[in-house]
Amino acid sequence: MHPIVVNSQNFDAEVVKSNIPVLVDFWASWCAPCRMIAPVVEELAKEYNGKLKVAKLDVDANQEVAMAFGIMSIPTLLIFNNGRVADQLVGAVPKSMLVDKITRVLERN
Repeated sequence: MHPIVVNSQNFDAEVVKSNIPVLVDFWASWCAPCRMIAPVVEELAKEYNGKLKVAKLDVDANQEVAMAFGIMSIPTLLIFNNGRVADQLVGAVPKSMLVDKITRVLERN
């Protein structure tokens, strides 16, 4: 399972209306820390398949979505639960920090 690509057209359907929590990676192709965290995001998509949806949003191509969520620096990872932002991480954080935040959101679900 790979992360799904979300954009301004499908963001609402794939993220806000999702019946399971969603991790969204706000990234850009020119961003070195985004490239560093990309393999971790791929791993999470496989490991949490069925429990957590993992999505990637290119902020350059979808600036209105990034602005709507106040994305100021990338990578920013938002965890949505029931259509709302439940948690967030900014920067190329260690996988253990992501797993910790994801676990907390899944326990609340």
